Amino acid sequence: MRILHFEEGGSPGIAADDGSGWHGLTERESGFPGTLPELIAQGADLLRTGRDLLPMRALDLNGIRILPPVPKPPKILCVGLNYDDHLEESGLKKPVYPEIFARFATSLIAHGEPIRQPRESFTLDYEAELAVVIGRSGRRISRDRALDHVAGYSLFNDATIRDFQLRTPQWTMGKNFDATGAFGPWLVTPDALPPGAHGLRIQGRLNGRVMQDASTDRLIFNVPTLIEMISVAISLEPGDVIITGTPGGVGAARKPPVFMQPGDVFEVEIEGMGALSNSVHLESQEEVPR
Repeated sequence: MRILHFEEGGSPGIAADDGSGWHGLTERESGFPGTLPELIAQGADLLRTGRDLLPMRALDLNGIRILPPVPKPPKILCVGLNYDDHLEESGLKKPVYPEIFARFATSLIAHGEPIRQPRESFTLDYEAELAVVIGRSGRRISRDRALDHVAGYSLFNDATIRDFQLRTPQWTMGKNFDATGAFGPWLVTPDALPPGAHGLRIQGRLNGRVMQDASTDRLIFNVPTLIEMISVAISLEPGDVIITGTPGGVGAARKPPVFMQPGDVFEVEIEGMGALSNSVHLESQEEVPR
């Protein structure tokens, strides 16, 4: 089941698709169960919610505004260097412990919204990634129970300002420019995928050209392992998002480097989950908060 968080006519809505098309409603309509972020926070049964939505009115995705599955996650925990081929192109050794860094909600955008190239840099890089949305709280979660804490999966482009990222050993600045973290288009419930979203083909395409092509079975630290290792230190809460890392083929590692430019379109596609697509534009003066 795919569950969509959207806005129509200024009202939040929720929709579901089991392969027969999108059906849903907004909060103005009778039977509205709540928004997707609200339901995740409540620990609701999303598969049941999706089934309840299927008899509702058909939805044209072209007539609505798609929102990130969780626009303001309590935490966004990203994993660096989690595919062997990305390690090789980076010239680094295989880690024995995951490289964890944080993103913030101010960096998030939805499917179809433009990624902003900041005026301070021209090193805007792409990173196709699998996103895991937590649906149940826990601390020191065992690996064999880790997937019980997953609400669903989504797609992510961890777009990065490389020169800012590499200015210091900490990656926070380069990973958190406004409007660089594309997230969506929807949440896929765990029943629709292999356990831990394992063994799914993941691609990143720049203007239709395949730049990244791998499988999630190549993750060095897979989804249950990440949940177990992160939750040793950090309590996971409903709505938290874990971004699991990117395969090889990033622009900075190419010779010559290939960075995203205004007018480009980058797509992340994961087998059985769909595609996330975002254009790139140069940040204007009006988009810079004062």
